[in-house]
Amino acid sequence: MTIETLNAGLDTIWVVLTAAMILLMEGGFALLEAGFVRTKNNVNIIMKVFADITIGTLCYFAVGFGLMYGTDLFGLVGANGFFLKGDLSHIDLTISIDAYWLFQGAFVIAVISIVSGAVAERINFRAYLIFVVMMTAFIYPVAGHWIWGGGWLNELGMQDFAGSAVIHALGGFSALAAAIVIGPRAGKFPIAGTSSISLPSNLPLASVGAFLLWFGWFGFNAGSTLQATDGRIGHIAIVTMLSAASGGAMTLLYTLFRYGRSDAPSVINGSLAGLVGITAGCAFVSDLAAILIGGISGMLMLAATSWLEVRKIDDPVGAFPVHAASGMWGTIALGLFSTEGGLFTGGGWHLLGVQSLGLAVLCIWGFSLTWFVFKIINIWVPTRATEEDEELGLDISYHGILATHTSPEFIKVEDYVKQDEKAKDVRL
Repeated sequence: MTIETLNAGLDTIWVVLTAAMILLMEGGFALLEAGFVRTKNNVNIIMKVFADITIGTLCYFAVGFGLMYGTDLFGLVGANGFFLKGDLSHIDLTISIDAYWLFQGAFVIAVISIVSGAVAERINFRAYLIFVVMMTAFIYPVAGHWIWGGGWLNELGMQDFAGSAVIHALGGFSALAAAIVIGPRAGKFPIAGTSSISLPSNLPLASVGAFLLWFGWFGFNAGSTLQATDGRIGHIAIVTMLSAASGGAMTLLYTLFRYGRSDAPSVINGSLAGLVGITAGCAFVSDLAAILIGGISGMLMLAATSWLEVRKIDDPVGAFPVHAASGMWGTIALGLFSTEGGLFTGGGWHLLGVQSLGLAVLCIWGFSLTWFVFKIINIWVPTRATEEDEELGLDISYHGILATHTSPEFIKVEDYVKQDEKAKDVRL
């Protein structure tokens, strides 16, 4: 066994394990979103996450990976690699293409899950399935090619180590467009100038989801080295931890002194905002810079949440504040604090300019394509659940079952059918 073979084996183990950590984040998304929404929509949240990880995986395998990492065509899109076929030797790897695809496939599932939370409790499930196909097969892969696949933003020198821009800013603006097109939940903004509060159904559940996401983020960031022997892994892990802690601490202290109580949903999302903010620069910024990035990410999350309320945009789980606002800041922060060309570390304005340009392009791409896709979907399938379905709850309306129940341990099939027919009568 040669040194090269041993290194390749270690790298493969590292990439597969970190990919599995990222996939576990889907459990985090499921618990976080289910805990934030009303109980009558918990099953629908879970089913959307299963749609992300099943349909999304297949679409990325068939089309998305090729568009993202295939041979570059005019700096815009990949031209081969569909179904993992064709010559992909231009991808410089120490691991197999299969292991690399698994890691990248875990990333794409995270992108679509960002949108899931923003449209919770009122999107037509069939319309969501169609959007999953479009996001994982086209919207995200094309944008990803521009930076990670050797496209035009990569040629300009844009940096985004693990995806503050490509995944979070793009996904956050896609979530914003979806939330605007579909509209707010019934009763969210009943009177001009007012907003109703929908209490989270299970905050302990949401907090466990946040901890799972936090755990998976170490795979998200450190795994992006793609090499088990990369000397930056320890540093990436510590700045990830520091930024998340700073985001959570900032929101905890701010809400404590501003409102006289520490607001649990804000602290949960503040920690996640810190994780999003450090994702772009985790391999390039110092420990102190990470603390600053995380703290500002938490505050930007709070500001973006207030902005949504003022604009009467309904985002039940805070997808846009957490992912878009913090992702934008993290992308810009890399241009400011990077030890390899950052403005505040003596590198001049070039990197910051490229980061700003790339960020603007990705945000516009995510927002406009999502807006267009949902408008097209609505011609074929209504994007919004009916008033009756929304009132009854999407769990019963689309999946025929509740997340929790008080029935006996076993129920007769005919009784279950009668209950389902009764629910349908209520809707009619």
